[in-house]
Amino acid sequence: MFKDFFNRSSKKKKYVTVSDSKQNDVPAGIMTKCPQCKKIMYTKELSENLNVCFNCDHHIALTAYKRIDAISDEGTFTEFDKGMTSANPLDFPSYEEKLQKDQQKTELNEAVVTGTAELDGMPFGVAVMDARFRMGSMGSVVGEKICRIIEYCTEHRMPFILFSASGGARMQEGIISLMQMGKTSVSLKRHSEAGLLYISYITNPTTGGVSASFASVGDINIGEPKALIGFAGRRVIEQTINEKLPDDFQTAEFLLEHGQLDKVVHRKEMKDTLTTILKMHQEVKTNA
Repeated sequence: MFKDFFNRSSKKKKYVTVSDSKQNDVPAGIMTKCPQCKKIMYTKELSENLNVCFNCDHHIALTAYKRIDAISDEGTFTEFDKGMTSANPLDFPSYEEKLQKDQQKTELNEAVVTGTAELDGMPFGVAVMDARFRMGSMGSVVGEKICRIIEYCTEHRMPFILFSASGGARMQEGIISLMQMGKTSVSLKRHSEAGLLYISYITNPTTGGVSASFASVGDINIGEPKALIGFAGRRVIEQTINEKLPDDFQTAEFLLEHGQLDKVVHRKEMKDTLTTILKMHQEVKTNA
């Protein structure tokens, strides 16, 4: 009897196949693959974990609205300048089509979302860049929206938090894009002269003109683990100085070690860290 059982068992398939029709029934987006370790996870569970990989701890990009939800009291966010969109001042070929494509893909009008919110009852201004839109590149609208929320914070004496994620200046807008570096820096200077707090929270990647302007001048500069932060690319720098750079060059950890960041904060500690900083700032203002 046992011999017959084992003979029958050996003839059974040792794996299960899924027909094409069944595979097509799986809803799109239900699973997400980690870009670092390639582990496949349920998208819902990953989202509940703030897009931090369960396997390798890689910080997968967050959308602007999810980022805001993660750091603010429920229902307190009020968006500013949502309808503001870019023109094509230099008549750059196909620029309008590319903007429209990104608008449809991301459901955003531009690469930054700005507004006010509260954290543990404390009001603050916020700007969050979203790298899905033109790689978070900084054009005239990005600069204008950031300046407007900074100026609002200055007028209403509110702290300001900016999450950067950008490939740098937007090439389709040329010098107009580069002008935003100085423009945003002037607004931040006025905010600082009013004795107000600016927290720069640098995420992956933050490069080019954004890293060389508003992302690097916070009263407190925070980076996410392993975030790429720098101006020029590794290859360009190595070719320029004719030297091999360290493996961890331009990571948040490298910048922390060399005094360019105040702290590297895991995303799960993001909200608590910001709450602590805002409370300290509020106490200083009260006792001043």
